[in-house]
Amino acid sequence: MSAEAADPGAPLRRRSRPRIDLRRLGRVALRGPVSRDRLPDAISHVAEAHRAHHPDADLTILRRAYVLAESSHRGQMRKSGEPYITHPLAVTLILAELGAETTTLTASLLHDTVEDTEVTLDQVKEQFGDEVCYLVDGVTKLEKVDYGAAAEPETFRKMLVATGNDVRVMSIKLADRLHNMRTLGVMRPEKQARIAKVTRDVLIPLAERLGVQALKTELEDLVFAILHPEEYEETRALIAAATGPDDPLETIADHVTHTLRDAGISAEVLIRPRHFVSVNRVRRKRGELRGTDFGRLLVLVGEDADCYAVLGELHTCFTPVISEFKDFIAAPKFNLYQSLHTAVVGPEGAVAEVLIRTHRMHKVAEAGVVALGNPYAQDPAADPQTEPSDERADPTRPGWLSRLLDWQESATDPDTFWTTLRDDLAQDREITVFRTDGGTLGLPAGASCVDAAYAQYGDLAHTAIGARVNGRLATLSTVLSDGDTVQLLLAQDTASGPSPDWLDHARTPAARIAITGWFSDHPDEAKPDPETVEATGPGAQSEPSPEREAPVAPARSRSGPRAPGVVVEGPNAPVRLAGCCTPVPPDELAGFVVRGGAVTVHRRECPAVAAMQEIGRAPVAARWADGEGREADAGCRVTLVAESFGRPRLLADLTEAIATADAAIVSATVEPPSEQRVRHTYTLRLPDAAGLPGLMRAMRDVAGVYDVSRAQHPAPTG
Repeated sequence: MSAEAADPGAPLRRRSRPRIDLRRLGRVALRGPVSRDRLPDAISHVAEAHRAHHPDADLTILRRAYVLAESSHRGQMRKSGEPYITHPLAVTLILAELGAETTTLTASLLHDTVEDTEVTLDQVKEQFGDEVCYLVDGVTKLEKVDYGAAAEPETFRKMLVATGNDVRVMSIKLADRLHNMRTLGVMRPEKQARIAKVTRDVLIPLAERLGVQALKTELEDLVFAILHPEEYEETRALIAAATGPDDPLETIADHVTHTLRDAGISAEVLIRPRHFVSVNRVRRKRGELRGTDFGRLLVLVGEDADCYAVLGELHTCFTPVISEFKDFIAAPKFNLYQSLHTAVVGPEGAVAEVLIRTHRMHKVAEAGVVALGNPYAQDPAADPQTEPSDERADPTRPGWLSRLLDWQESATDPDTFWTTLRDDLAQDREITVFRTDGGTLGLPAGASCVDAAYAQYGDLAHTAIGARVNGRLATLSTVLSDGDTVQLLLAQDTASGPSPDWLDHARTPAARIAITGWFSDHPDEAKPDPETVEATGPGAQSEPSPEREAPVAPARSRSGPRAPGVVVEGPNAPVRLAGCCTPVPPDELAGFVVRGGAVTVHRRECPAVAAMQEIGRAPVAARWADGEGREADAGCRVTLVAESFGRPRLLADLTEAIATADAAIVSATVEPPSEQRVRHTYTLRLPDAAGLPGLMRAMRDVAGVYDVSRAQHPAPTG
């Protein structure tokens, strides 16, 4: 099977096995069993393809599997009019040409027997063993009679769980879907579209993650033809028009071949046509297509070191396009893919993209996990006395698969699982971040510290208060990059919970499901806080910027500080002190009724007061309870801003001055230095508001500090 253009009429520039006549095979299959000393003619093509990859394979089990499949499916017909046995034969041939080992081929021949015939799993297990039985069970659909509308998502859930133990389950499913897509034309248009959308949203991303590019590219083209027929026909016409004797890639390929030969490098240079979807992507990106945009050069060599030797010769003898260089050999993709990517300018000024890889890399690039054979087989070189491990190593670097298996356990509702699965699979790039204890976390690109917290700690991450990224304090909203080192900081109070804002920063389903579940169990905490609503309108800062601020204290309360020492006119409503200006006695006050009927009290000079009055919000009269500027209860909260020149031990001296005044630091942020000036923001709790002037004087007396003021947050604008 070729990974090139799915159109049978498209010209191919490499040798390929001719397409098999499945109708003829179907007629052969109906002839019944043959003598025991040879394989049935109907699977001779499978045997030939299998022996090309595995010369010493024992084909006896394939013969027995074919006989069972043919006899059990006898009399069944596909909607295309072909005998049903042609379908398992075609699926098996696809896998055989990719290099699948004998157990996988045996299971693929039997993959529909339990679902569509009287054959049972016990019979499969008795005749072919546990592994074949497991693979057949993994791809067997759940009955709609039992599951109704949930049958499809629950079937995929079952299949993914089985894939977690054996990736060959998904290999069979992908080949099964490919053959079904090839013969989808006999279905009603609406059913074609439904199947194509599921293929696009679920199966193609899974093929990408398992590295099976040969299946992925053909599935993409088949989906493209069904869902976007007009664009498909336009792309087909462009490819047909570009086919001719004057192919600029041929010229560049000849120059590359001679260059490598002169350098003494043994290499095979091929022209690799782009498939339809790839051509369409390039067209959207560049507009008008160049002659070299319809394919790429593929250079195959023997050893890894030869790849870099080829790269050196190409960059020496041709003008390289540096921005196009990527090294996926030193840093393989998460789906096993390895190759060097570059682009060079040919003799006539044409730019050609070049892929450089070994023959082994090419096999894995095309077939992914299928090319690994049986990844769970006992290593012949291993010590026979060693006890086998109960854990099966996932050859795909198990980050994405492990995450998927973890969160699906929490997504008990089929609709939630189905929606979340599609969202998760849409994230097609993975990063690796390092923990300070030496472990690693595999996360999707764009993941934040929130995602890292739940990936490392599970539900304990509800108490997260911040992080250190590459040694520097960072907020939980900070987006992580590949190779970052992250240390999550947890609050000592295990009763604290996540902030609603975290849902805005969570990229992984596990984090989103855990956060949503916590708020479902704590419905009162999920309500927006009136103080937050008041203080975080457009233009206000509701969350510290990832680049500028970092929490260094216990988690903030989601309900604003109560103000029993404040009296407001009107009904007996809850009263909160505004977080944007943190009023303390003897500040003059102004209150506003906010969502939920509570009253948020601001300092009268706070910009929020003017902003509220501009939009027609009437202030509520408010005063301190004792009438003399003293709070009735002990303690008050205030936010101070210290402006200073940068110097060593400045932060230590400031926090010492605060501690000397018996003030507790609720939270603190330090902005990066700008022109040797540093801005510190502290939210403090004082035992008595009368101590505020003395605290501000003590902070101003710290060497390097040239101003300390009460915080004035930007006013809301709407």
